Amino acid sequence: MTQNLIKKIEKERNSKVITYVTGDRQPFVTKVADDIIPIFAKHLEKIGKQNKISLFLYTRGGDMITPIRLIKLIRSYANEVEMLIPYRAHSAGTLISIGADKIVMGRLGELSPVDPSTGHPFNPENPANPSQKMEISVEDLNSYFLLAKEKAGVKDDQMVNIFEDLTAKIHPLSLGNAYRATRMAKQIVGKLLLMHFNKDHDKETIEKITNEITGDICIHGYPITRDEAESLGLKMIEPEQNMEKLMWELYEKYAERMELKKKFDPIAILGGQEMASFKFSGAFIESTDMADGFIFNGKIRRIIKDNKAKIDVNVESSIWENL
Repeated sequence: MTQNLIKKIEKERNSKVITYVTGDRQPFVTKVADDIIPIFAKHLEKIGKQNKISLFLYTRGGDMITPIRLIKLIRSYANEVEMLIPYRAHSAGTLISIGADKIVMGRLGELSPVDPSTGHPFNPENPANPSQKMEISVEDLNSYFLLAKEKAGVKDDQMVNIFEDLTAKIHPLSLGNAYRATRMAKQIVGKLLLMHFNKDHDKETIEKITNEITGDICIHGYPITRDEAESLGLKMIEPEQNMEKLMWELYEKYAERMELKKKFDPIAILGGQEMASFKFSGAFIESTDMADGFIFNGKIRRIIKDNKAKIDVNVESSIWENL
């Protein structure tokens, strides 16, 4: 069914289409990661050199380095790269999108700010459990210093004391790592934009987009809609009615296959059994002649632990498979 829709979209866009969909259904969440690069290379080699390649994308985010590798790879096979965004292309998905020449975005389409997080060596609120990490948002750190200056009235010459208070609670190397992450995010955004913007002629636009999505929009999950993305300077295209319908229908097919709208219920899967196997799709990469899925395989068991009946969910394998 998805293959037929891909072919219809190819006809509408006069291009070759590759889809990349990651899952946000707990506990089978998948993210943008570098294991997709050889899979995309396989699809692109099958497709061959094209005038235009369209990447259909749905993702809530992931690795920050993969987008630049992916876009460079696709560009090596196409004179023009465009994104097809029916719904969410967050964080790393936004990075992928801004590396394209243009973005075809539906009514519900949205990008998001890129706010990298880094891990503290342990959670200071629970030092007894050293394995528990605490995620540190770069924007949270920036906002902490702004709060000190703008609301607490801390002067510039007193900021060293604010910084020392912070390093007493968060490892200095974690702070350094967070600063490195935000610098890296800005560099990656700049490199992606320079793939289709002119360094000198579009300098102000590049700076505006970079600043907005890596810092000025301070809420990580803030939805950057089509009109806002266009106002930033990104080349946005509003799809015609039939194209909009096809994009959403394709998203719905993937959502159905991945059960994105259905809560994982191990008790229902078990039924009256003591053990049951499960197999769920966590991501897809697909083109007209090929399909790959990231598949979770495992078992659900009824167990007794601490004299209490419990449900044990064991994922035995999670791997890309050729479908």
